[in-house]
Amino acid sequence: MEPTSLSLSAAFILGFTYGAGACNIACLPYLGPVFFATESGGLKQAWRRVTPFSVGRLVGYACAGLLAGVLGDLLADTLQQTGLRWLLGLATFWVAISLFRAKRGAHKPCATTRQTPNRRFGLGTGLFVMGLGMAFNPCAPLSALLLAAATAGSALSGLGLGLAFGAGAVILPTLIFSIGVAHFASELRANWGRWRPHLEYASAGMMLLMGVGTWMGWITP
Repeated sequence: MEPTSLSLSAAFILGFTYGAGACNIACLPYLGPVFFATESGGLKQAWRRVTPFSVGRLVGYACAGLLAGVLGDLLADTLQQTGLRWLLGLATFWVAISLFRAKRGAHKPCATTRQTPNRRFGLGTGLFVMGLGMAFNPCAPLSALLLAAATAGSALSGLGLGLAFGAGAVILPTLIFSIGVAHFASELRANWGRWRPHLEYASAGMMLLMGVGTWMGWITP
């Protein structure tokens, strides 16, 4: 392993560059369907969907940097070989089931508001774990981050690099999904009329397939 140094500002720029390009493409099939399968409630509702996912990614990158600082290139080699696709697949499957449950409960005449916090918890937790799994999937920028953290040989330095990289990586996708994708989904749902339930179930079904495909290794983010 060749020594590689990376400052916090450079890690942030590396993460921002990744977040401005490939990251949006990778996240779209996993996070996008959530906006088409749930009721639109403006920017506030969109933030409730994006925030757990983005926080999960930030925590994931921070943990990856910390572990690389402790374990060295062992973590980088492990992620390059397998990643944590099983975690991302499981979380995506979890989110899909939460969406199906929410749709089913919404059509029950006896549905009560007591169920709402549980549904929000299930979806929010699933989105957080989905972001966490997304952060641990190998890519060139993440490999550079792990190499720099491993070279530093310090858990604290690795944690700082991971946080800086994660902060840069989540800024732009968070804005794009909470404003752009959420608005597009809201407009599409508003114009589909009686076909809207079909759109919602199809979106949840797509997430279900993404979860199974990712778990089995057929789909790689």
